[in-house]
Amino acid sequence: MAANFHLSLPCRDIYKTRVFYSEILKAKVGRINTAWLDINLYGNQITFVKSGDFNFEFKNYRLEEQILPSFHFGIIIDIVAFGKLYRELIQLDLGTSVKTIFMKDSVGEHLSFFVKDPNNYMLEFKCFKNDKEVFLF
Repeated sequence: MAANFHLSLPCRDIYKTRVFYSEILKAKVGRINTAWLDINLYGNQITFVKSGDFNFEFKNYRLEEQILPSFHFGIIIDIVAFGKLYRELIQLDLGTSVKTIFMKDSVGEHLSFFVKDPNNYMLEFKCFKNDKEVFLF
């Protein structure tokens, strides 16, 4: 069964968050007011709720030779969308990570990069060599 997900997250600044997701990531803005904002990120609803300062203390983890943030969320997209978005974000100098191949020559091989939003959330964008291997190991 295909389904969309909903994720609600605290937000420091509604305006900066809206600008990042709508103007930089080209996501559509849904309902919005002074206290919260809905973003349509590739068909999935992320609600940012104004909370002021907050902090998620989290440890990183290692996957192969890379150190990755344990707290992150992301989107799996096709290689064409991945390449286009990566090129656009690199040009904006947002601290986008270098694209990396994970699990090379193994089940689940995928290309991935991370970018941080105005709330310090790490977003991962990835594309799989074989779409049927997203959940296989």
